Amino acid sequence: MHRKSATLLFIAVLGTLVIGIVMLFSTSAFARDSHGDVYFFIKRQGIWLGVGLTICTVAALVDYHVWQRTWWIWFALAIATLVLCFVPHIGMRINGSRRWVGFNALSFQPSEIAKIAAVFFLAWWYSRYEKVSGSLVYGFGIPLAVVGILLALILAEVDLGTTALIGAMAFVVMFVAGANMVLLGVVAAGGFVSLLLMASLLPERMGRLLAFLHPETYKQDAGLQQMQALIAWGSGGMEGLGLGNGRQKMMYLPYAHTDFIFPMIGEELGLRVSLLVVFLFVVIIVCGMLIALHAKDRFGLLLGCGLVSLLGLQAAVNIGVTTSLLPNKGLPLPFVSYGGSNLVACLFAVGLLMNIYRQAKLEPTNRKRTALQVRVTPRI
Repeated sequence: MHRKSATLLFIAVLGTLVIGIVMLFSTSAFARDSHGDVYFFIKRQGIWLGVGLTICTVAALVDYHVWQRTWWIWFALAIATLVLCFVPHIGMRINGSRRWVGFNALSFQPSEIAKIAAVFFLAWWYSRYEKVSGSLVYGFGIPLAVVGILLALILAEVDLGTTALIGAMAFVVMFVAGANMVLLGVVAAGGFVSLLLMASLLPERMGRLLAFLHPETYKQDAGLQQMQALIAWGSGGMEGLGLGNGRQKMMYLPYAHTDFIFPMIGEELGLRVSLLVVFLFVVIIVCGMLIALHAKDRFGLLLGCGLVSLLGLQAAVNIGVTTSLLPNKGLPLPFVSYGGSNLVACLFAVGLLMNIYRQAKLEPTNRKRTALQVRVTPRI
């Protein structure tokens, strides 16, 4: 299966992209901020898709060790753009959070850069200090402190979802790299408690937690999105109401084209297509992990595991939120939800996985040539 992992990964990503474009075309026409143009979001998503595919192609062709040598550039860029979120007239405050940088329609989320930068750093660090991966200072303290800089800036934006996502990704990479399991468990528990305490201090986030625990009580305010999502699931049933015939997108379900596009798939296309989307993400995760496990070096292994964990965990959280299995966290569904920054970052991750596969595939050939030269040289 490893030999076909890149092909299966490509097909799965292409399938999610097609479903995402089709559902965005169906749902975005009813969005409140469409500026009077029913094709506003589909046009912008098409532009971002073109940019993302270009970056994906470049990442697939350029040796991934380039990112090993330039990790610090990405890290510095992530910090600089995250700081810009708090600069007046540059950082954009939307729905009580400062997560965007830009001007009017031209904006992006620096946290997407931070995700990739964190993976680059952790993969570089643990590939360089492989022999001390289990130590307290080099295997745990320093990498956690460095990643903590990004987490602190993202947390200051009031973006608990992305903070938890990067923290979970770091846990996966550190686990694979051989960090101390006891310390990882303690920090993971401490991070979970800290996020709960942070949420309790923010009325909106606390409302989401209470709405998750008591959905009927908060169905008109904090739990509105998830209650309407459940109605969408119930209305769609097995077969769905038909493409374009969904009702919840008509101002009933807020953000039906972004974070809550998955319930719209269930309402319009039914349970079968919804399960197909879940299956495609399972294929992406399995193929991505196979590529990472067959990488030709430690950096490729850790890089691949980090990227796959970002894609898989984000998809799992979005699906969990939109099916009321998790509290509302505001994370988009990769490749499907509207959002240019996230789409480009996800396609960049896919391109990197493709390059890891290409490099590993070329490695046996290079070894055979070297062995052949060794045998032939004495005879000459």
